[in-house]
Amino acid sequence: MKANKKAEATLGKLPIERIQTGIRLEKRLVKVLKGLAEYNDMSLGEMIELISIHALEREHAFAADSLPLIKKVKDVYGMNYDVHAYEKFVDA
Repeated sequence: MKANKKAEATLGKLPIERIQTGIRLEKRLVKVLKGLAEYNDMSLGEMIELISIHALEREHAFAADSLPLIKKVKDVYGMNYDVHAYEKFVDA
């Protein structure tokens, strides 16, 4: 009986295995990602997975109507740079 319940629970789902990682990210970026994750009732790890999977497929992770919210969250946390600034990053 247990096997059937487990099979039912994963029907249509993709079982995965998550691992702990020790990544370093820019401080304001982390705050923005945490804010967006909280708004979408997700963990930070789930938000990073979502964005990464979309990026690898050259797809947008966020709908166009999310952009004003993202701008507000970036403003709140002082994330005053865009994608083009990455190449200029240096550790302080």
